[in-house]
Amino acid sequence: MGAGWSALRTFPTEHRPWLLRRVYALFRNHTPDLKYNFSTSVQGTSAKPLETTLKDVSVLQPESFNMSERELQSLLSQTHQRLKSRDYRSALEHLTRAKLVLLSLNALVPSTSVAASTLLLARETLELAALVSIRMQDYDGFTRYFSQLKPFYDLPRAHLSLEGSNRNKIVGLYLLLLLSQGDYAGFHTLLESLELSSEGGAAEGLGSSGHGAASMDRDAFIQYPITLERWLMEGSYDRVWSATKSEQVPSEEYGIFSEVLVGTIRSEIASCSEKAYLSLPISNAKNLLFLDSEGSVVEFAQSRGWSIQDGRIYFPAQQHRGVGSEKEMLLASGQVIENTIGYARELETIV
Repeated sequence: MGAGWSALRTFPTEHRPWLLRRVYALFRNHTPDLKYNFSTSVQGTSAKPLETTLKDVSVLQPESFNMSERELQSLLSQTHQRLKSRDYRSALEHLTRAKLVLLSLNALVPSTSVAASTLLLARETLELAALVSIRMQDYDGFTRYFSQLKPFYDLPRAHLSLEGSNRNKIVGLYLLLLLSQGDYAGFHTLLESLELSSEGGAAEGLGSSGHGAASMDRDAFIQYPITLERWLMEGSYDRVWSATKSEQVPSEEYGIFSEVLVGTIRSEIASCSEKAYLSLPISNAKNLLFLDSEGSVVEFAQSRGWSIQDGRIYFPAQQHRGVGSEKEMLLASGQVIENTIGYARELETIV
């Protein structure tokens, strides 16, 4: 502000009252309760010396911004307490109020013109909102918050450091969401953008801060979905299921998404089973579908419209084919075996 007052001294005396009114109008927009009477200080060019006038107008300095940040810090502190007590509804209410404060500070959309301290609070607010959405199983809400956070993560590191952020945790959760939705193209697109940003961070000398490419390779939040995706591509569903039930799960939020992923895998296995088998014993289906009990198998079978008889599951899509279909399947299998042996002989000849 000192530089601004010095610049005011360069204005002609007759223009100073007009300029001071403009300053008042500017701060009045940010602080509606601000009241200032210019009648005693800037009525005319000879009302008071400039030093006295500037002293009177010192009340116009933007204290409201500091107050807003303090209010924001208080709301975030209360949100953390609500999260610890698992009162997610109250946490969401505090975050809604925090977002209104951010809106008044023009900080919901990041910019290098916004103070770094305000951007840090804005990023923390959106990260907490994303995690609360996961806890409440609001996946659409989580996707929206991830989209809002991405510009914060893309800001130059010199203006907004990633230190203290939940970036890798949030990004890892989003990767897990893409896996559970079967969006492998989106998964690899995001992964490539992460690798590029990590290389850029290392080029800026930020690799030592824990956000370089080497750090990403060691980060549990990022590596967990990458490992699961590799096992899914291999068809190692048993390894995926084991990983979701072990200590490999990085956090509670990942456990929630892991359940969603296992449900997606279970549905995929069920669809393949309907086409591959006429029927299955319930005990076999229990292991195949990663269910805990035969009662769970019965419930799942009923939800899929399968029929259960004499301890076996019969798939409706295959029942109408009758007994003759078994012979057809045996003939088809023999043909596949014969073709495979023929291909092997041709390869041996080539070699």
